[in-house]
Amino acid sequence: MNKKKIFNDPIYGFISVPNDLIFDLIEHPYFQRLRRIKQLGLTSLVYPGALHTRFQHAMGAMHLVGEAIEVIRSKGHRINEEEATAVRIAVLLHDIGHGPFSHALEDSIVSGISHEYMSGLFMEALNKEFKGKLSLAIEIFNDKYNKHFLHNLVSGQLDMDRLDYLKRDSFFTGVSEGVISTERIIKMLDVHDDELVVDSKGIYSIEKFINARRLMYWQVYLHKTVVSAEILLVNIIRRAREVVERTSPLFASPVLSRFLNHNYTKNDFDKQPELLKHFAELDDIDILGAIKVWQKHNDDILSILCTKMINRNLNRVEITTKLPDGEKYKLCKEKATQLYNLKIVQVSYFTKTGILSNAAYSKDEGKINLLYRDGKVLDIASASDQYNVSLLSAVVKKNFLYYPKEFVADTE
Repeated sequence: MNKKKIFNDPIYGFISVPNDLIFDLIEHPYFQRLRRIKQLGLTSLVYPGALHTRFQHAMGAMHLVGEAIEVIRSKGHRINEEEATAVRIAVLLHDIGHGPFSHALEDSIVSGISHEYMSGLFMEALNKEFKGKLSLAIEIFNDKYNKHFLHNLVSGQLDMDRLDYLKRDSFFTGVSEGVISTERIIKMLDVHDDELVVDSKGIYSIEKFINARRLMYWQVYLHKTVVSAEILLVNIIRRAREVVERTSPLFASPVLSRFLNHNYTKNDFDKQPELLKHFAELDDIDILGAIKVWQKHNDDILSILCTKMINRNLNRVEITTKLPDGEKYKLCKEKATQLYNLKIVQVSYFTKTGILSNAAYSKDEGKINLLYRDGKVLDIASASDQYNVSLLSAVVKKNFLYYPKEFVADTE
């Protein structure tokens, strides 16, 4: 069988599968599941074109890391074929641990488990199945390999994951502010003291990359309507769990029922390896199918929440740099109890305050270093002549107030 397949990607054109092992990993049910998980969760409720999947993103990131390997090799740094395959695999599988709707339900389906941790579990399981052929990829993924710069390609401030999702997400949402020159940035990559660096000539491309990331967060990932939809989805799962705890009948696929009935933690996954296989059966379809049916459930709160989601009747979210008006929040809670006939403890399903935060360039996650001809290395925040780059390294926090849009006229 010819496993040197070619995928036609709307962003980069043709993406080649470099070898049989990577082809077999792509064909595996664990990876094919990513076709059924949207990259941007509920963002399509704001940007209708944002229907691309984790599968597409993983393939794109693998393609970019292949391009980066060739550039780094051309500059005299040795990366053998085993290492090249391993770093491709590490990037390909970096998001395999995402659950339904990606980040939106990260702490709702399983408790206190990040998608990175789940990705690690999947990689270990696949390594057993493939008789140790993923061992080096796992070392690189966990930053345990002696060539640290390979890990930089997988996880860091300028990794191939970020380069792909910014370019891909801007393409599918139509938000041009997120467009970056991945080709230019990759051509400028180099290695210095076992760290990934960027040739100083690429400084303006890096400045644009950092600014694009800032704009995409506030305009797409933390868009107020996306935030509203994600809060609603989390509340639907939360209410479904409460209904199940009361032993009320609740339609769900067998695998979703399992996770609604149990609040699994890391300890459970460590002690019960078969749980990973069950988690691998979950995708967006399980959640959407259940929500459609739950609209008709006799639990009023669950029914209202699900109907709101299906009909895109989303609550209003006000984002401000100031603390939300306490009197306005109190009024919203009072109106919610009256409108939906709620008890005080139930009002949090319809009103909420919270904080959104973002750092376009976080030094805690490593630095983007520029390499000059004289061998000097400078962090982009120090090297840039744009004052705003250093400002973007600060965490920006904004407050929000979430409440039913029916109250807008009464609260303004």
